[in-house]
Amino acid sequence: MKIKNSLRSLKNRDRDNRLVRRKGRVYVINKVKRRFKARQG
Repeated sequence: MKIKNSLRSLKNRDRDNRLVRRKGRVYVINKVKRRFKARQG
């Protein structure tokens, strides 16, 4: 899982990426290609 300050560029890397907020943190998740996981902060 990558940890970045800004997730906008990571979200655009793949068509199936989703931006999700969980417990005050922002995540990029991808159900199809799991290697695109990322967290903000």
